Parts: sequence; structure tokens; C-alpha cells
Amino acid sequence: MKVVVLAGGTGGAALAAGIQAAAPHVELTVVANTADDDEFWGLLVCPDIDAVIYRLAGIFNAKAGYGVVDETFHVLETMRRIGEDAWFHIGDHDLATHLIRADLLRRGCTLTETSLELCRRFGIKARVIPMSDEPVRTRFTTEAGELSFQEYFVRERLRPKLLAIDFAGLSLARPTPEVLSALSEADLVIIGPSNPLISIAPILRLTREYLPRSRTVAVTPIVGGVALKGPTVEMMNALGSDPNPVAVAEMYRDVASGFVLDERDQGLVPGIEAHGYRTIVCDTVMRDDGRVLAECLLSWV
Repeated sequence: MKVVVLAGGTGGAALAAGIQAAAPHVELTVVANTADDDEFWGLLVCPDIDAVIYRLAGIFNAKAGYGVVDETFHVLETMRRIGEDAWFHIGDHDLATHLIRADLLRRGCTLTETSLELCRRFGIKARVIPMSDEPVRTRFTTEAGELSFQEYFVRERLRPKLLAIDFAGLSLARPTPEVLSALSEADLVIIGPSNPLISIAPILRLTREYLPRSRTVAVTPIVGGVALKGPTVEMMNALGSDPNPVAVAEMYRDVASGFVLDERDQGLVPGIEAHGYRTIVCDTVMRDDGRVLAECLLSWV
């Protein structure tokens, strides 16, 4: 069975790891959002690609929400000591990944090729590939001006009021041949429980016309009125959208035919099915490293 997961770096990455654990026979490809990417000190940092790879390799720092377990920050501490404004936290182990990526890119590899090489070096069987080899960058319009993803999330900690979200470079970007091949061959495409506005939206805007709707199922990122990770609810509120699974289902109705709803929100089934979905109700909170949710999704095929 061939499964593709469209993912950001938190919920989608955890789900991918759950699929790998629950069904190691599955041929898994993760198409990762790259709109969160940014450059620091000459290095391209790809937070979502790396989070998925680290999750699949079993070394993701779940407590911090980024990076590698047992991380140290000696390089960053030295940079601060010699006067650098090092507000973006890159750990020493994480830095090695960025250095390898930078070297591969300098030698002419595409971002897809660098991601597949990192998968090989971290010893994971699944393929983790970027949504595009061309740069796409999230831009937040806020009361404090326009901010990049990392400026808004890490430096400003989401304090300025959010007014709009845009994706610079999206009009020039194209899905890679590897992404198109994975989607066309997939027995199941899963839209992961990642933030629909910033993690999933850029992937869908690139791949919408290529998604096999009849074989695509989306997982709610909202349970009982809250997002289990990240500011999904706050962002939906700020941009005038009701922060609930029905609103998320409406966003995906032209690309997915199935929708996974958490059992705590079972009363919303009629609202979901009004959008033409086949609805699956299960426990979507991944306390077991995503195994139950993975098994629920794989049974949908």
C-alpha cells in the first residue's frame, strides 16, 4: 500500500510516525510544507521537513516542539557572547543537519534531493520530500508590519495582532515530479492534522488539481474547540473563520472525500457530512504515538 501524508511539522509529523509504527509495510511518503523555511547565518532551515525526519528517526524533541532530543546550544551561546542577536534557537545537533543541507545545495542538489539524502543518513525508510523545490515563504501582515514565519512565531511569539496571511513566491513555485508521482500512485492521501491556514494551505495551493479526491481523507486539527498544538484556533478567529472542525472540513471539501472527526466532537457529524464527506469518528489525540489514528486511517481504504 502506498500512502502520502501532507504535513506540517507537528501533528502531521506525529501521524507519519504513527503510520510507520503501526504499518511498517506501508510505502510512506510525506510531502512537507516548506513555507516556514528561512535562512539563518547562510543556512537554509526547513523546520517542517526536519521535524518529520526527526520524528520518523525517533529523535524529535517533543518537549521543546522542535529540534533533537538531548540538544545542546554551545554554538548559539558563543554567538550571543560575541554579540550576535541569536533569537532563533538552533541547537548543536540540529545545526549539523543544516550544514549538510547547505553543502548539498551548494553542490547543486535540489531541495528534494537533499531531503531524500537526509532520510537515508538518518536511517528512515519513508520518503520525506518538500512540496516544491522553489522557495515559498509565509508572510504575516500584522499591526507591527509584515513578518516572516520565524519572526512572528519565534521572535515576536505571536504577540502582534494578525491581519492577513500570504505566501511569497507561490505563483512561481511548482510541485516537484516526486510529489506528482507520489500523489498519482497513492492508494491513500492523508491531509494531516496540521494548521490548515499555514501548514496545509500552501501545499494545497500547489497540489490541489493533482489530488485524487476519492482517495484523500483529512484529519481534524481541532478537538473539543482547541488545537492540540499551535495557534490554529487563534489564527482562525483572527481571520474571521469559526475555529471548529466543520469550518476546516469546508476548506478541504473540494480535495478530500473523507474526514476524520474526533469522538469528542461526534455531534458535528451532520455538519461535516453536509459538505459531502464520508465521516470517520475515532480518538484523534495521539497519546500512543499516533498508532490508533494511523490504524483508523488505514482502514478507510
